[in-house]
Amino acid sequence: MTPPEFRELGRSGLQVSPIAFGGNVFGWTVDEATSFSLLDAWVDAGFNFIDTADVYSAWVPGHSGGESETVIGKWLKKTGNRDRVVIATKVGKPMGDGKVGLKPAYIRQAVEDSLRRLQTDCIDLYQSHDDDPATPFEETLTAYGELIRAGKVRAIGASNHSAARLAQALKVSTEQGLPRYESLQPLYNLYDRAGFEQELAPLCLEHGIGVINFYALAMGFLTGKYRSAADAGKSPRGARAVQTYVNERGLKILAALDEVAARYGSTPSQIAIAWLLAQPAVTAPIASATSLAQLADLVAAAQIRLDSDAVSLLTAASN
Repeated sequence: MTPPEFRELGRSGLQVSPIAFGGNVFGWTVDEATSFSLLDAWVDAGFNFIDTADVYSAWVPGHSGGESETVIGKWLKKTGNRDRVVIATKVGKPMGDGKVGLKPAYIRQAVEDSLRRLQTDCIDLYQSHDDDPATPFEETLTAYGELIRAGKVRAIGASNHSAARLAQALKVSTEQGLPRYESLQPLYNLYDRAGFEQELAPLCLEHGIGVINFYALAMGFLTGKYRSAADAGKSPRGARAVQTYVNERGLKILAALDEVAARYGSTPSQIAIAWLLAQPAVTAPIASATSLAQLADLVAAAQIRLDSDAVSLLTAASN
């Protein structure tokens, strides 16, 4: 299989594979050994982009956050693959004990914790996981600038920011000569479109912001494995996926995915990602895998080039 063509993430200079591996599963739905084999296979297939966060997976009983970063760090140490991957992580979600937000003192503390867990001296992309309206952008971006100058961070990104707030952050960066958010991590997939397409996509295209959208497969719904209420027990996210997506519009989208997948000799999940890769604003969708078979599906998706008829059919089905 041909290695994927890398894409530049915003204006950061970071060259990333066209799909990012979602690291939320590491230390949660996949154990350490499986995580290592998935990461090995990801790199062996020519992909380099791995996305995680300090808060993964604090929602699991008995976890405190940092589990995903810790697994990635152990893998980096074991394999010596640090130079072969682009590591993206995040700060800002509640970590307990008042650890939350984007105040400079907390960012300085949180980055050291992430660096220690990841067993590296530099994070390639450090992202604001949530907007923090209580902290002026100038303060947050100044703190990030210090980390970049210290060599602890290469570039910064935003996640879960509205178009108005992202535009404001970019304005502050320009006016005050501070680092700018080079990427945005929004919710975006073939089902969840309006929140990104209406205002954020034009803004990102105008300013050259890379887009690494999460839930690229809509919690697994776009793989086609959830088609009725009876499918809710198929995974830890099944009940939520069924409740959110199994409806008339969702089933219409699945029918279109089935049709295009048959035409391309592919799978619904590969087509759903190929549709994202055909969107001009998207740099690298984020998708996770819990088995080597699922990972092979992601790898194959990067090879598919949908023609305009296929893109139009899928777009129309999800309107």
